[in-house]
Formats: sequence, C-alpha cells, structure tokens
Amino acid sequence: MATTTDLSQNPAPKRKRSRGSWLYPLISVAAVLAFLIVWYLVALAEVWKPLFVPRPSDVWEQFIRASTTHDGNVGYSGEYLWQHLWSSMSRLFEGLALGVLIGVPLGIALGASKTIAAILHPGVTVIRSLPPLAYFSLLIIWFGIGDSAKVVLLFLAAVAPIAIATADAVGNVPIDRLLAVRSLGASRLQTITQVVLPSALPEMMTGLRVALGVTFTTIVAAETVNGLPGIGGMVRDAQRFNKTDVVVLGIIVIGIVAVLLDIAIRALDRRVVPWRGRA
Repeated sequence: MATTTDLSQNPAPKRKRSRGSWLYPLISVAAVLAFLIVWYLVALAEVWKPLFVPRPSDVWEQFIRASTTHDGNVGYSGEYLWQHLWSSMSRLFEGLALGVLIGVPLGIALGASKTIAAILHPGVTVIRSLPPLAYFSLLIIWFGIGDSAKVVLLFLAAVAPIAIATADAVGNVPIDRLLAVRSLGASRLQTITQVVLPSALPEMMTGLRVALGVTFTTIVAAETVNGLPGIGGMVRDAQRFNKTDVVVLGIIVIGIVAVLLDIAIRALDRRVVPWRGRA
C-alpha cells in the first residue's frame, strides 16, 4: 500500500529569487549616481552659469538651510522643509482621497450604464484633457486663494483618470462571469461587490497610480497662488528671486516623494490584487 508523504517533513522548495530582484534596483541606483556625476562635471566645467545649472553642493547647502535654523531664520520663508512637504502632501492626499471617493462610484456607473456614460463621459473626458492652469483661475474666483481651491484642483486632476480606468475595467468584466452569478441568484448589489469590483480592481489600482502621478504634476500649479507653506509654493517663491538651487531642491524633493509613493502604491497593489499576473 502506498504511503502518504509528510508535508511537514518535506516542505515545498522555496522559490529562488530571480536575478532581476536585485539586479534592477542596482541598475536604478547606478543610473542615479551617473546622473549626479554628470551634473557635478557640467557644473564644475561651468558649461552654463550657476544661475542655470547650480552645483550639487549648492543644492545640498540649501537643503541644510531649509531643514534647520540658521542666523536666526527658520528654514525657508519661516517654515522647515518638512513643514513645506507636509502642507503639500496634506493638500495632495485630500484631493486624491476625494478623487477616489467620487471617481470609483462614477466609474462604476459609467461602466455599468450606457445612459449614464452618454451623459457624463464627455464631461469626464473634458476634465481629463484640460491642463490644470486652464481652470485654476476660475477655482480661485469660486473658492478664494486658500487651500480649498488647491484641493479642488487636485481632486479634478485625480478624479478623471480614476473614473475612466474604473469604467473601462467594469466594462471589460467577462459577460459569462456575470451571467453565471446571476443564474445562481445573486442580486445586483452582490454582483457588483463580489464579481465586478474584484474583476475590475487591477485596472482600478492602475488608475489610482496614474492619478497619483497626475496630482504630483499638478501640485506646483496648485501652489502658485498663496502656496506657502508648500513645496510648490517654495519652488514658485524661489523662482521669483532666481534662486535656482532652491528650485532644483524642490524638484528633487517632489521627485523623491513621488518615487516613494509609487513604490508604496505598487506594494499595496501586490497586497490587494495578488491574482494580477506579474513577471
């Protein structure tokens, strides 16, 4: 008689880490280092004036000054760098959260109903196509120069890609899957929550990732008016006084935070959508 195998004594072999799991991050680090070296050499050779291409050491000095108290001055314009960053991130997350809260139900409605899509899809497309500065002045007239106009601008930048990605995902749910659950007696609500949303979740996460990128490209525009404290406001204020090193510092900070948040979104995607196909 055949004997059964004791799985506890013969555990399944662990999957070996692929070569790319450590190689590609090293390539990314090497690319960043190569860029810094080229930047340093170009600044050292003074191919362009420091007004146009500041030295990395100047940008680092501005980072130290913006992060500390120097000569009795607190950071940049009376706020530390982290306070500028926190103000910008607070506005960004408020706008992004509103984009998710409105964009997901809107996308489900657009994907589930041709009538609703015929009414609302052109407006969503127009919002997605317009550059933020095209309607920012109007938002300032409506909401004033405080944070409300900035949050609404970031919301408009986020809601369109989320809604469109969700609508496409809902519309691409296989019809045989829907017919199968309906034949089993599932209600419309059960069909949406247990079939449509799980099927659409991968593309919805992609839409969220795109929306995050769009809101980051909009943050400087959102803080061009009364943007201090804020990274975008800091960049705008430095640009007015030709402080190129501060402008570059702000761009670097925005870029680093964007990369970190993108990594976090991808980690969240792997957690909530484990069935998505990956190499």
